[in-house]
Amino acid sequence: MSTARFRKKILASALTTVALLAAACGGGDVEDEGSGPTSAAGYNLTADQNRITTDEVESIAAKVPQQIRDRGTLVVTGSAGSAPPLRFYADDDKTLIGSETDFAYLIGDVLGLKVDLQAADWAQNFVRIDSGEADAFISNVTVTEERKEKYDFSTYRLDTVAFETKKGSGIQIKEPKDVAGLKIAVSSGTNQEALLVKWSEQNVAAGLEPTDITYYQNATDYYLPLASGRIDAYFGPNPSSSFHVAQAGETEIAGTFSGAGDALQGEIAVLTKKDNGLITAVNEAINHVIENGTYAQVLDRWNIANEAVNTSVVNPPGLPKTS
Repeated sequence: MSTARFRKKILASALTTVALLAAACGGGDVEDEGSGPTSAAGYNLTADQNRITTDEVESIAAKVPQQIRDRGTLVVTGSAGSAPPLRFYADDDKTLIGSETDFAYLIGDVLGLKVDLQAADWAQNFVRIDSGEADAFISNVTVTEERKEKYDFSTYRLDTVAFETKKGSGIQIKEPKDVAGLKIAVSSGTNQEALLVKWSEQNVAAGLEPTDITYYQNATDYYLPLASGRIDAYFGPNPSSSFHVAQAGETEIAGTFSGAGDALQGEIAVLTKKDNGLITAVNEAINHVIENGTYAQVLDRWNIANEAVNTSVVNPPGLPKTS
């Protein structure tokens, strides 16, 4: 099955489930936000997003590096995988939508720049920032101490990660030792992977079984193996797992953790090339939309208000380096 057909099959299945749940709960008609028949359960999944917007702030826009100001465009790269409600393809299978894209457009509004949304595989996004092909990486990127050596960050959301299991599996993952002996899927190169590897090593050192770690590059690729029992759990961003749980009705959240592990509360941030001057403008733009309320509107729109930050911070403490 082609990638496009698979995405559409997943989307159609999710929408059917939501429609049935809404009717069963006495909710009446499925919500229609005026953007077509695939709006459901409060989520607009069409290409016509009617995004939340805000005005340019000239004093902040003036802090954007001259090269980008002259170009008039903020090039934003992010994951090519489908990870609703964060960053995924609309029902036309070509328009990127989600909370991460909404944040990118809000920042662009404040900076007076058009946003050029682009997509690449996870590791290639860092390469694109390194080469200057892209100005900002906005795609559920966790602040880490290792990444701070090469990049600047401005936070905009708490980083919570979750274990998703088949409904009724009985699996509960409340502490690192609970992953011992389980077969768990994770996306390669993510902080979820780093945490899982660390916990497995700790468990082996304590005499417990290792975790059988299997890899999926795209978030949606784990749906079928999880449903069939070929994996015990998927470890990924909490918003995406919560979205899938609510939409499909076949899985459940077995445990949540800070994306930075036990040491601190992890934070998601906009990533830019280190010391190129862009992060100051981005940081002030984020704090402006927090203050004027449009930030909260985006969070509410995608049902992730529980991951809000009070203030955007530049280069806060991040996930510790692995030895």
